[in-house]
Amino acid sequence: MAELLLVRYGELALKSAPVRREFEHALRRNILDLFVREGVEGRIRSDRGHLYVETDDAEKGARIVRRVFGVTSVSRVEEVPSEPDAIRTRLLELASPRLLPGRSFAVRARRTGQHPFTSQQLAGDLGAAVLSAFSDRSLTVDLQHPEVELFVEVRGPRTYLSFDRFDGPGGLPLGVAGHLVALVDGPRGALGAFVMMKRGCRVGLVVLPAGEPYAYSTLVRFDPSIRTRPAPPTVEGWVPVIADLAEDARADGVVLPIPVEEHSQFLGQWGSRVLFSPTVGMSDQEVEDRWKSVTALVA
Repeated sequence: MAELLLVRYGELALKSAPVRREFEHALRRNILDLFVREGVEGRIRSDRGHLYVETDDAEKGARIVRRVFGVTSVSRVEEVPSEPDAIRTRLLELASPRLLPGRSFAVRARRTGQHPFTSQQLAGDLGAAVLSAFSDRSLTVDLQHPEVELFVEVRGPRTYLSFDRFDGPGGLPLGVAGHLVALVDGPRGALGAFVMMKRGCRVGLVVLPAGEPYAYSTLVRFDPSIRTRPAPPTVEGWVPVIADLAEDARADGVVLPIPVEEHSQFLGQWGSRVLFSPTVGMSDQEVEDRWKSVTALVA
């Protein structure tokens, strides 16, 4: 029986209607491309602000979806009618094995559409129902740091229940903002490539030996069609490799992990292509911390 994933996106929902449709189409295509690459079947439907992915392997599907740029979060959900009795009955059934004695919990309710209740009323009613149904378990409500969170998203006539929410990379879908080539020489170069991918750019990678673990273990998992080229670790070695890949990919710019004072050395090196250094204002510690959050998406 197919399971359901609720996929949330953020920034692209703020675009005008024609642009939003284009970006959502790219997002759907990118999700399906990764599913095909991983050998997982999936079917997608949507409403404003969300996508719904039906798949026979929801656990693996969720891990795939959280690598898709544009996705802010994904949850494994169960779908029920938007009727208080139906919501309450199924929520209690699903929550029972998770609410062990002595645990704290919170109900996170959101509502879209016209209903005879507010989000706050629904959350309060469901929280009271949980306490009543499991009165022998010494449960407590903790809205700040609960041990168990019960998510209830009411969207028109259907409601989606979940107990987890996995972050995605956010940003814009790959392929909506042109092509670049990035030099990956380590964590700074890898993070620079990731930042531009997050802005919707297709980024080809010129990979130095020190950058191989970052490129091949992490970055390639975000884009099934990414282009990579190995290069020697000298300026004389990687400059022509960038030129070749930039020509092949018809790239609009080059991403380099260099400080400001070195920009003049490379301006014009690849014709009129724009030079980007998105990590230029970050310390090594900031780069390391942000790269850890990137690798967490592919764990």
